[in-house]
Amino acid sequence: MPTPTSSGGPEPSHPDKLRQLLEIGRSLTAELDLDVLLARVLETARDICGARYAALGVLDTERTGLAQFHTIGEDRAVHDAIGHLPRGRGILGLLIDQPVPIRLQDVSQHPRSYGFPPGHPPMRGFLGAPIVIRGEAWGNLYLTEKRDADDFDDDDLDAIVVLAQWAAIAIDNARLFKSTEERRVGLERAVRGMEAARDIALALGGETDLGRILELIVKRARALVEADALLIWLVDGDVLRIAAHAGNPTPPPDAAVPLEGSTSGETLRTGRSLRIDDVSVLAIAPDRFGLGGVRSALIVPLVFRGRGLGVLAAFDHIGTSGVAFSPDEERALESFAASAATAVATARSVEAQRLRDSIAAAEAERKRWARDLHDETLQGLGGLKLALSAALRADPADAPERITFAIGEVERQIAALRGIIADLRPPALDELGLEPALRSLVERQATVHGLEVHVCLELGGRRLDPELETPAYRVAQEGLTNVAKHAGATRVDVGLRVTGGAVELTITDDGHGLDPERVRGTSGYGLVGMRERAELRGGDLAIGPGEHGGTTLVLTLPAT
Repeated sequence: MPTPTSSGGPEPSHPDKLRQLLEIGRSLTAELDLDVLLARVLETARDICGARYAALGVLDTERTGLAQFHTIGEDRAVHDAIGHLPRGRGILGLLIDQPVPIRLQDVSQHPRSYGFPPGHPPMRGFLGAPIVIRGEAWGNLYLTEKRDADDFDDDDLDAIVVLAQWAAIAIDNARLFKSTEERRVGLERAVRGMEAARDIALALGGETDLGRILELIVKRARALVEADALLIWLVDGDVLRIAAHAGNPTPPPDAAVPLEGSTSGETLRTGRSLRIDDVSVLAIAPDRFGLGGVRSALIVPLVFRGRGLGVLAAFDHIGTSGVAFSPDEERALESFAASAATAVATARSVEAQRLRDSIAAAEAERKRWARDLHDETLQGLGGLKLALSAALRADPADAPERITFAIGEVERQIAALRGIIADLRPPALDELGLEPALRSLVERQATVHGLEVHVCLELGGRRLDPELETPAYRVAQEGLTNVAKHAGATRVDVGLRVTGGAVELTITDDGHGLDPERVRGTSGYGLVGMRERAELRGGDLAIGPGEHGGTTLVLTLPAT
């Protein structure tokens, strides 16, 4: 690309000027940044024609005045002294009204001249050429004050006309490129929005843990609007608390803002999003929450079925648009927030149901232990009391026999209490591991209930993580109790193995099977407790008919 003649050097000759215009035209059409392009047009126009001052006016949408006015030549002090930029009156307005090239020897002598404002440098010679794009005037190119002559000549006029035509082509290219880029960015944002909505929809179908859903929401929302930081605030009583964050913030663990008197609270109350270009207007400064130095914000409410759950708060856009968020990004985050609110509400409902199920299962287990203590231990202790009372009233000669009977009864109750203690927490589980504890459990069930039990435990004496051993033992315990009390079975097979990165426990009986309605429900047979233990460890519990009748229970727990 040729270098234009410096504004302080000699003006190029006519042939040189034409060659330079050709090379400049090629280089201008390759420039796609509009601001850079306009600056280069001004520099080129001034250098080609040897002008002291150059200006480029961009017409407003009605094409009756100037919306922008770019200048080159005057220093900053002169620029400030002139004050407001011209609006397209006088000689400048002549080119707007009649978009044809113009050359004046003395601009002040023209009938349309309004004179110059105070502080404006004196100007005589004037060149003007319209910039016409696709048959419509877009702006005008102006030159004043020939440096080495009293007036511009016809060659100068021809040169500025050619340059204006090159500028029109280049500006049109730059505008088309900018429009294409904006459409591309808009399409990418739309795709990101659809991907984010898809991720939330998948989370609704396959994830119910609130913490994981919040982590997914905050990361996807931040990527969607290209925020430097994004926080999720959820309602907790009369305050909003930070539930998750992504990006640069390091909020304190107890960070909270009141619903009343805070900008986020007002956004949630009205249900309307808020774009803020200057965070100094916020009721509570962001630096209280580890967000020092942020300048702009976008706050969007999370609302589910008319109930406010919280807000998404994004800070500082890090994309090409600067730190402020655009209306398009506001709409994208609003659309995303609708899906996010549904995911949060669903996860909270699942958590509440899990809590209710857990409480119900714990209460059912308490009733079971109370019933066992009442029916066995308490009844036995009552019989022991009667035996000892009878011994006191009996003939001394019969006392040894009665005392011997009482001792035997005490031993039976001790054994019964040991059985209950083993059911609550078998010592073998802590001391030896899951495999020995299961063998002891199976032997006890076989002895007490007269079952034929076959075991296939394939751990090879290896200890598992206690977080795996405890739920596996509890499910086996409850499953064998169900077989003994409800299945009417004579044989039960118990299997345990590690396969495919998971611990698998299988219990199969030859009984009459479980009622399918009770299996699908959430009550009876201790199924709630078994399912709860499986879900809390990220596992799965399946109960169905056995291959040869009866029932098969399969517990699968991830081993990693």
